Amino acid sequence: MKVAVLGASGRAGSEITRELAARGHQVVAIARKPEAIPAADDVSAVQGDASDPAALAGLIAGVDAVISALHFDVPAQTLLSALRQAGVGRLLVTGGAASLKLPSGERLIDGPDFPEAWKGAAMGGITFLDDLRAVTDIDWTFFSPAAFIFEGPRLGTYRGGKDDLVVDEAGESKISFADYAIAMVDELEAHKHPHARFTAAY
Repeated sequence: MKVAVLGASGRAGSEITRELAARGHQVVAIARKPEAIPAADDVSAVQGDASDPAALAGLIAGVDAVISALHFDVPAQTLLSALRQAGVGRLLVTGGAASLKLPSGERLIDGPDFPEAWKGAAMGGITFLDDLRAVTDIDWTFFSPAAFIFEGPRLGTYRGGKDDLVVDEAGESKISFADYAIAMVDELEAHKHPHARFTAAY
């Protein structure tokens, strides 16, 4: 597939770019600082600003899918506008865990242990997902990963889910950025969650 990655120089975006390239996909890797994008065969590093939908549309035209690893200062409608202008019908978004459900049924963000300082950024992801849920003309998927994402080894394994926080035997929800990228590219290829959210953790 030919895939555009937005935010390809960040921690998640760079790992997703590497994983796509390792699997033989052709990658248009877009970032404000393209020199920070990981170099690999079939990776074209491109400078771009996702906040300008018309300019972004020109960069993503001709791809099969867009994976956004951007922060949520770029709203959903901006990215969707770019996809529509470019004629791209599929969008995958790296989100956060805040809206995943705890065993109590409440969202992680509403639980007693969610840091107050993180709530502002977390609400950006929740709003983005809410906006996507109203969209029918773009085939979207939203990835809410584990609560804790860390720099670590590529184990090649994870457990998936949909709306509930996935935890291990110790009650922890975590995954490495490398395996986070595997989960996202697996979803790209398997297409198990159209117009839906999914999660992954160890």
